[in-house]
Amino acid sequence: MAAPVPIAIPWRDLNRNGILDPYEDPRLDPAARTADLLGRLSIEEKVGLMFHTVIESGPNGTLLDAPGALSKSSTRTVVLEKHLSHFNVHALGSGRDAARWANALQRLAEQTPHGIPVTISTDPRHAFIENAGTSFTAGAFSQWPEPLGLAGLDDDDIRAFADIARREYLAVGIRMALHPQVDLATEPRWGRQLHTFGADPDRTTRALTAYIEGFQGPEIGASSVACVTKHFPGAGPQQDGEDAHFPYGREQVYPGGAFDLHLAPFRAAVACGTAGMMPYYGMPVGLELDGEPVPPVGFGYNRRIVSDLLREQLGFDGLVVTDWELVNDNIAHGQVLPAKAWGVEHLTPSERMLAILDAGCDQFGGEECVDVLCELVRDGRVPESRIDASARRILELKFRLGLFDDPFVDEDEAERLVGNAGFRALGFRAQGESLAVLQDDGRMLPLEAGARVYVEGLSRAAAAALGTVVDRPAEADLAVVRLAAPYEPRDDLLFESLFHQGSLEFRPGLLARLAGIAADVPLVVDVALERPAILEPLARIASVLTASFGTSDEAFVAALTGVIHPRGSLPFEIPRSMEAVRRSREDVPHDTVDPLFAFGHRVVVSAVASR
Repeated sequence: MAAPVPIAIPWRDLNRNGILDPYEDPRLDPAARTADLLGRLSIEEKVGLMFHTVIESGPNGTLLDAPGALSKSSTRTVVLEKHLSHFNVHALGSGRDAARWANALQRLAEQTPHGIPVTISTDPRHAFIENAGTSFTAGAFSQWPEPLGLAGLDDDDIRAFADIARREYLAVGIRMALHPQVDLATEPRWGRQLHTFGADPDRTTRALTAYIEGFQGPEIGASSVACVTKHFPGAGPQQDGEDAHFPYGREQVYPGGAFDLHLAPFRAAVACGTAGMMPYYGMPVGLELDGEPVPPVGFGYNRRIVSDLLREQLGFDGLVVTDWELVNDNIAHGQVLPAKAWGVEHLTPSERMLAILDAGCDQFGGEECVDVLCELVRDGRVPESRIDASARRILELKFRLGLFDDPFVDEDEAERLVGNAGFRALGFRAQGESLAVLQDDGRMLPLEAGARVYVEGLSRAAAAALGTVVDRPAEADLAVVRLAAPYEPRDDLLFESLFHQGSLEFRPGLLARLAGIAADVPLVVDVALERPAILEPLARIASVLTASFGTSDEAFVAALTGVIHPRGSLPFEIPRSMEAVRRSREDVPHDTVDPLFAFGHRVVVSAVASR
């Protein structure tokens, strides 16, 4: 037998047959390569493409050889036996360790029958909030304001952040961003506002455009990170602000008839070429489209929303991945989170899967129950052509990202680039600039250094830049207090303690104690607003009142003293009372009566040269 003729182009023999097959040929377009590969795959390989679950890295960049805290199976099991190739990575170590882990995962994927590379995805991981259900602290990556804080800056600032985040993701092999989150934060009590761009549809649309441009570039290619925009068709109007992660928050309502307003950012995302969309858990109540009622079932189960609206009316032919765990309950850390099967709780897992496929979704987020779908195909309840339709979209995106040609990363480059001094400095400046000055009654800002300062919620090391830190307000010339926004602690269901929900009012004892401090010394108060708070009692007593959305103590002090110029603005309005919140309509932005501070509010502070 004659030896194969050498090919004068770089290529990877992914199926190890010594032949340059069409799907391995980088000269062909993604559609042609997809068509060739799809015809070669077993049903088990195709089904594996349709699951997108959690994965955890091992120590020092190794692969876990056993289930992790939140992953259900070992890495070898999900890759080699279940044929999964999409993973949402949780905790990562240093840049080098993260790159080493990604390379090890891709080498494992080379052992599969056709060498399909892995797509590594992530929730946001460049800011401050650690919540295994939504986001991660920056760790080795550069640290920036949360999206609410970015929204208060300019579009160029958002584009610059997205470009740097893209470069850091690429360095460690992350090729899919499970963001941006472009829900309109129209319900002040809703617990998932932190990763939105606020309540205003126009501001959100401009922000998401810059964001997707920074991550994906002019078109998806080998230097892109694919964006999955969420949560279609807008998750903000949660009834009473309760979140749809939990059974008590399953309803989405539209008392103001503002459904189209919430849809507007997603129309823009389609126009921008977002690679993917993620429907939310919520079930619409009383919603009509084109004069016909929309079934009250979760959006991931809702054919009227996914197939009719997203696919047909908006013309989106990209990847649709469900939000996590619509099929099975999630059990971890001794707690349970019921499957988010809102409106179809009575269905079995296989019946839920059928409903999700019928709705038009391509991937099951947070699931790895490939056996259930394989059985549905074998029983003839799901035609193989339906599997092919989703597998085609999934594979073509992998080809467009260049993963089949080179999925590996340079570990030395990852160590050099991830979290480098230049990126950290830009992130630090953005943290300070995103601070929104809401009130400065005595024109105290920027503060002069050298005072005797009493602090709470602010590290003494950072406060030293203000002057001498003292132990009691009576000894001080100035008091500076940083507060978290109030919420009602809950801890019955898995992850529930991480979602801050309920009342927006501060405790009366805290307010009384701060009023006592303000009676003796000028008081500077900063509130970290992961959602609005009732600030009126603080506005009565504080000389300076600020809002932060992901600002370290050091960046906060730099903004107070003019080393960094604070120029952030409010991404939503600040209600005057809880009664005003309760009377507002969940789906209408800027809808509370006589707000204390309006959307976009900020007090302009004179810039001071760095010192």
